[in-house]
Order: sequence, then structure tokens, then C-alpha cells
Amino acid sequence: MSQTSIERLREYLAQLPPQSQALLMREFERALERGQDTAVATLVLEQLRKIVRKTEADETPPPRTDDLSRLLFQVLEPFLVEAGAPIRVGQIRRSSLHPIWQWLGRDGAPDKVNEFEATLARMPAADSAGQVEALAQKLQTVAADAIVQLTGPGGGDKSRALARVGPPNVIEDLYSVGAVLQVRDAIATLNEKLPRFLRAFGDSQIASVSSALNIPVLQTPQMLPFALSIVVQRMTAPWQIIRLAIKIAASDDEIRVAATPYGVAVTIALHDLSCVAAILRMDIKRGHFDTVADNLKALHDGVRGLRTELDLRNDSAWGKQLTSIRADISNALQSEIDSVPGRVRRILRQRPEKDIPPGARIDSTEVEETAALIDFVATCRNYASELAINEVTLRTYSDLQQYVERSTEQLVQSLRAADHKVRAYRQQQVQAAIRFCQVLFGDDYASLMSRAAENALTGERKSSRAS
Repeated sequence: MSQTSIERLREYLAQLPPQSQALLMREFERALERGQDTAVATLVLEQLRKIVRKTEADETPPPRTDDLSRLLFQVLEPFLVEAGAPIRVGQIRRSSLHPIWQWLGRDGAPDKVNEFEATLARMPAADSAGQVEALAQKLQTVAADAIVQLTGPGGGDKSRALARVGPPNVIEDLYSVGAVLQVRDAIATLNEKLPRFLRAFGDSQIASVSSALNIPVLQTPQMLPFALSIVVQRMTAPWQIIRLAIKIAASDDEIRVAATPYGVAVTIALHDLSCVAAILRMDIKRGHFDTVADNLKALHDGVRGLRTELDLRNDSAWGKQLTSIRADISNALQSEIDSVPGRVRRILRQRPEKDIPPGARIDSTEVEETAALIDFVATCRNYASELAINEVTLRTYSDLQQYVERSTEQLVQSLRAADHKVRAYRQQQVQAAIRFCQVLFGDDYASLMSRAAENALTGERKSSRAS
């Protein structure tokens, strides 16, 4: 990456709230521990750590924002979902924060908001980090009280007042925002008690997490999904959150699990698997295969875990949802897998020399995209059975192996007798075939075919000089 690009990345990261920086560091450290995306993770972590070290070393705190809303909503950061993404319990739409802040400054607590703005403006730049934090806590208390007053029980028709906050989805989030702001201290306590990473989630980890969650205000039906969302963010395999529900129910029967408050953990796991499936479909559609293997593994492990660790009925809501997720994944993968042999044939097909126009070339980008697709088929073999694509994957991979091996040998032989007008095109076909061999058969076989191609060209040139 160029120096300019790195500087842009550092500037972007520096603008993020401290909690967002910490969350990013946690996720990239987790990726490094799993051996995934090491290049990107290492680069971003290096820049984040420089920012954090510089912040800690500076005599003055990081630049303060005049945006009080950021101070107010910083406690919500772990639960925010970007626009357009499906939402589940334990999450809040980021797009709802702006209208809620506008309502607070207009109707909810305008005098207090103005007072806080004036206080922040008068605050000296030096040694004010603690004062800013205290101001944020006071602002959160005021906001929580204003939201509870609007949404809580009471006389009168509140529908008109609620409508002034925003549309129904914003009002839905308003209840969650108020609830989270009310228990921000309990959330902070939970964050301190939880392990930084949960690489495994066996009996000892379940006991530790259960103890950390034993905070009365976090055990309510409204707040428990948020508490579980924090736990999920620490987990290497998020689907394993269902083990907490199974432990509480002392049974793997879905009816008994659903009867406990922790049954919501299964709902969270299914929703998050559905989101991973949607990301996988989008990446495949866009031809982005960098994270396909990670997402396939997450889906495979999650689907298998839910099917084996929970006694799900096919006609239940959870059972139908899991079946739908498997079907969506299968359809998306099968459609893409079926297209790969055709792309390979278009590149390696030996057209008659008279049909090859002068200056014909093979697009190297298309070759690399096709190689990525072949690798994608190979990756799918590891997860084919659980994702209901076993037959199509094994058949396609076997067909690719046979076709590429046969075509590579034929193309190498064609170099010996190729007319000089089409020799460059034939060489490009051979290079593409060798690239595909590298994916299908490994480096050794690809090197062998590369030497065969060189010998074919050398033999052809010697034959031409002899004649």
C-alpha cells in the first residue's frame, strides 16, 4: 500500500470514537489469532496502535468533538447496525440516533442540552478527559430520563409526542436506547468481567460467562439480548452462544430452551448466521472471494452446530429458519459452481486457427477471476455435505480436473505446430491452463506443465531453423 493510502487510513481511524477503535483492534487481533486476513489485519492494527500510543503519550487528550451526540451515544456503539442491514433483538439502527438526538434537543431536554453544550465549550483543552467523561455520563442520565418519561406508562395520548421523534423504526429503537442508557454502568461492569476473547465455549467458559451475566438489570427480557450481544462479540464461533441457552434449560429440546429467557440466544445465532449467508451471497455476486472461505466455514460450523446440539423440529419456527438458511446458501453456491466449467472452457477451448483474429488476447483479469472461482469450488468441497451442495460440488470439481488436465496437454502440444500468427494467443491459453493447474493440482504439477510448454516452444523453434 502506498504511503498516501496509509496516511488516509490513519486519518480515518483517528476520527473513530475510542470504543470503535477498541472494537476494531479486538476484531483484527482475533483475525490474526485465527490466521485469517493477516496482511490487512496487521496493517490496520499497526496504524491503530500508533494512534493509541500517540494519544496516551500526548500531554493533551485527543481532540474533543463539539458533537454532544457522540458523547451521548458512545455507550451504544457495540449494538449499532448500519443502514440497510437487517436488525435483531439486541441491536439498534445507527440511522435512528440522529432523529433521537434532534428530538432530545428540541423536545426531550432542550435546556439541559444547551447547558451541556455551553459547559463543553468552556472546558479547557488540557486535562479535561475526566471532565468530558463526567459530562457524558450526566448527559446520558438526562437523556435516559427524558426517554423513559416519553415512553413509560402514564396518562394521556403519547402517540403524537412519539410521532415527533420519528417514524416507527426510530420509535422502536428509542425504547432500546433509553433502556441501554439506564443500565450503562451494568454494561460497563459486564465488559470488565467478560474474557477478552472466547476462543472456546465449553463448560468452564459457560460458567464464567453465566457468572458475569448475573447482573439483575441485565436479566430483563429487554436487556438480556443486549448483554448476550456483548458476549457474542467476544466469541470466535458466535453460533456457540446457543450452548448458554442449552445449559440454562438443562436440555437440548428446543421447546424447553425456548421456554427460558436465554432462548433468545438461539434467535440471535440464527439471525447472525442469516447475515453471514447474505454477505456470502453478495460477495459471490460481486466476484469477491477473499473472505468466502471464512464465511463458508462459519456457516458450515454454525449450521452443523445448531443441527447437532439442538433438537430442532422441522416444523418449528427455529427449524424452518435454519432450513431456509441452508436452502439460501445451497442455491447461491450451486448457481455459482455450475457456472465455473463454462468459464474455463471459454478460455481453454482450442478454436481453429482460422477463427482466431490477428492480435487476439486473453484477458488476464478474467483468468485470475476464473482461477479464484476454481479455488472457490475446491473450498466448497470442504463444507459441501452440511450446506447441501455435495453432489454438484464433487461432480463439478471432478469435471474441472479432467477437462483442465486434458486441455493443458493438448494446448502444450499445439504450441509445436502453431502458426506464428496465432502462437502468442496459444501461449496465453497455455499460461491460463497452467494457472488453473496450479489451483487444481498444486505447484509441482503446474511447474511440470510449464517446463513442457517451454520444451514445446524450444522444439518448434529448433525444427523451424533446421528446415
